[in-house]
Amino acid sequence: MQIRLPWPRPRGRWLAGVAAFAVLAGAGTWTAVADDSAPTVRREDRVHTMPGAKIDTSYFTAGNTKDRRPAVLLGHGFGGSKDDVRTQAEKLARDGYAVLTWSARGFGESTGRIGLNDPDFEVKDVTRLIDWLAKRPEVRLDAKDDPRVGVTGASYGGAVSLLAAGHDRRVDAIAPSITYWNLADALFPNGVFKKLWAGIFFSTGSASALGPARTPSDPPADTPPGDRPSTGSRGTAAPGTGTAPLNPAGCGRFQPEICAMYERVAVAGQPDAAARGLLEGRSPSAVGDRIKVPTLIMQGQSDSLFPLSHADAMARQIRANGAPVAVDWISGGHDGGDGEADRLHGRITSWFDRHLQQDQGADTGPAFRVSRTGGVDSTDGQALLRGATGDRYPGLENGIRSIALTGREQTFANPAGASPPAISAVPGLSGGLGQFSSFGVGLSLDFPGQHARFESQPLQHSLRITGSPTVRVKVASSTGSAVLFGKVYDVGPDGRQQVLPSQLVAPVRVDEARQGMEVELTLPAVDHEVDAGHRLRLVLSATDLGYASPATPASYTVGLADGGTSALAVPTAPAVETQAAGLPWWTWGLPIAGVVIAAALLFTARRRAVAPAPDPVLADVPLEITGLSKRYAKSTDRYAVRELSFRVEKGQVLGLLGPNGAGKTTTLRMLMGLIRPDEGEIRVFGHAIRPGAPVLSRVGAFVEGAGFLPHLSGRDNLELYWQATGRPAEDAHLEEALEIAGLGDALARAVRTYSQGMRQRLAIAQAMLGMPDLLILDEPTNGLDPPQIREMREVMIRYAAGGRTVIVSSHLLSEVEQSCTHLVVMDRGRLVQAGPVAEITGESDTLLVTTAAPLSEPVVEKIGTLPGIASAARVEEGLLVRLDGATATDMIGELVRLDVPLTGVGPHRRLEDAFLTLIGGSA
Repeated sequence: MQIRLPWPRPRGRWLAGVAAFAVLAGAGTWTAVADDSAPTVRREDRVHTMPGAKIDTSYFTAGNTKDRRPAVLLGHGFGGSKDDVRTQAEKLARDGYAVLTWSARGFGESTGRIGLNDPDFEVKDVTRLIDWLAKRPEVRLDAKDDPRVGVTGASYGGAVSLLAAGHDRRVDAIAPSITYWNLADALFPNGVFKKLWAGIFFSTGSASALGPARTPSDPPADTPPGDRPSTGSRGTAAPGTGTAPLNPAGCGRFQPEICAMYERVAVAGQPDAAARGLLEGRSPSAVGDRIKVPTLIMQGQSDSLFPLSHADAMARQIRANGAPVAVDWISGGHDGGDGEADRLHGRITSWFDRHLQQDQGADTGPAFRVSRTGGVDSTDGQALLRGATGDRYPGLENGIRSIALTGREQTFANPAGASPPAISAVPGLSGGLGQFSSFGVGLSLDFPGQHARFESQPLQHSLRITGSPTVRVKVASSTGSAVLFGKVYDVGPDGRQQVLPSQLVAPVRVDEARQGMEVELTLPAVDHEVDAGHRLRLVLSATDLGYASPATPASYTVGLADGGTSALAVPTAPAVETQAAGLPWWTWGLPIAGVVIAAALLFTARRRAVAPAPDPVLADVPLEITGLSKRYAKSTDRYAVRELSFRVEKGQVLGLLGPNGAGKTTTLRMLMGLIRPDEGEIRVFGHAIRPGAPVLSRVGAFVEGAGFLPHLSGRDNLELYWQATGRPAEDAHLEEALEIAGLGDALARAVRTYSQGMRQRLAIAQAMLGMPDLLILDEPTNGLDPPQIREMREVMIRYAAGGRTVIVSSHLLSEVEQSCTHLVVMDRGRLVQAGPVAEITGESDTLLVTTAAPLSEPVVEKIGTLPGIASAARVEEGLLVRLDGATATDMIGELVRLDVPLTGVGPHRRLEDAFLTLIGGSA
């Protein structure tokens, strides 16, 4: 129902209240809706008086008012209002339709009670709005009082479009989206109460923002006398019948019988026949055999509220009625994800163009389409969607393949109070994780001792599941009945990494199971690809966060049916084919750009300066930087790096330190030949560095992460990278690099299943291919947790132990202190100090001074200017003083002379404090 959670709304909503007040005065008002494109959209706001309510509407038209056009009724989701669909309404108006939006009873500025699309109220409201459209001069008529009209909407609005088609024969086409077919099946699937979604749903409808509560016997104030319910029929009941709410003040604008039904089911933890009957009577399935108009069904894959099985039931019934049907499984849904709004709005318009405008050339799309994740956009990291289509709707049981399962009969517990519960999805808050299941991303939890599991062998070939898998199991319960939650996991080769496709679970209630009963489980409908080498894991859990389980403790025994040989029946829909991805612009743009750049270089590039000859004296020196300077662009006196000189020897792990803006990254970019220095020289093993210098083949670099193809394994990514260098495969030293990186069995897995730490180590391994003599790492521990940081430290130490050299730039001073042998400290582009770590940490010239009271800033500054003292800086423990000629005794004497209340003086060797002292001294 596209429930809008009751979060605070923007202050701008008060403007809508002012407008609504004017409308409630009784007159319609015309408003021109501004837009950059023609034609201008006109909007008329009007309040329609209905039995028991006043319905707030907006009517949109564009173009010549004398031209008759089809009409479209556009509904909103539960908890929303007509304002939510205004943008779509304006677009449909520009496309040649007269569009009417309205706020359903109990929502927005409309009054009345919420009846969950009650045929006697909400559905009749739609019929009366169609009556009004029939009188509009802009609307095309099929006959007297019969406008050409379509109905569309999402969730709550989608259900009313189906109900309108079943109750009013004047409806000519519908396009329901992410909605339900049978509301009882949605909230009580297989007799199990979907408590979390139901709670969100009723809390949203009962929020105080909906208006003051009334007693059940008191009809809305604007109900005409002839429409007031009689005692004991609608709204109240005789005592003892169970249809009056226990807490009328908490019902908001819900009809009393709806409120009472929810209270009763929520307390009992399971539905009764009356609750099912009430919801079924307000569901499209109740009039399914009367829906005989062209229907475009759009249902979400990331949807634990209204899953794909509801769309399947719609499609089968309406197609059996002889009406055209198209089915579209979108990526998102009520649990979040990509709702594909622009694509769906375009398809709805085309659907109405064909069936309302009678445009035979309108392309309404395939009979079946499903959105599939087809990679990641490298520009923004978002999942890319590709459509798979079929010329007919395959249903949920097409192309069945049997996957053998193994596992002994297992006994597990339903805990007292059904707590703690297993987790499959967090209703409405999962963020659309289901659409990323093909990337190995998911959230699920099954507690030990509360579930049984059965597994397949590793798949020899990849398998695309499209539909609802089924399996037969034997269930026994110590209490005679059981509530189970079935789900199928995609399990990686290591057996630990598991993903629950679309985060969906199928509940089932099994009665008369004391002696054991065989049941067939229909598992959630999904579209998910299982890679070769992965397993399928069937899990039957006693609890789930989203559902109500028996509070009484019990033990369940579950085994595979047919003597333990039951197989998982997996639908594959082989006729559904994934569309080829369109070529991105860069596949043709980059070659053209390359030709243009090459031509420009031929005609305009200056002759490059001849590189200096190699220096044989430095042939064994990994790096020597002399007088290096680089000015900022368009500046003659502001330097990113200035007069920088230092030298790095074999076997060293050199830490490049400095605050932001110190010039570290600029130095590394010049070292790798990415930018040219303004002055000075960089030599690697005696060779001067220039862009493209051959000696750079002896340098490996990892800067700001590496890009990998997520569907390939770690090993395949590395082999593909090395092939791109054009160097012989035997020169890669792949196994040696991998041993140092320590990736182990993870190399055989797809990179999309890697943790951040594993990706970092794979990037380091890529930089180490060819075993370069000089390895440059820029912030290699970014995004890693402490154990992963320790592993990265060991990688660097192992690499340098073989006589090679590592340069690492990092902000983690504690890690640098543990992993580096030498340091270069920079500040504001200049060298502050270089040398061994032990020397820089101040074993001989940096002292920690503690005092009885904190020192003022003027006193600290005075200490820093004393003879023989290089700098003084306050730290948390006291004062760090760096000596420059003075002895500790000299310093103590000067401090006593300045009346500093000394409590202690001693050496201080922490890199962090020494670093702060050095930077302070260079200011």
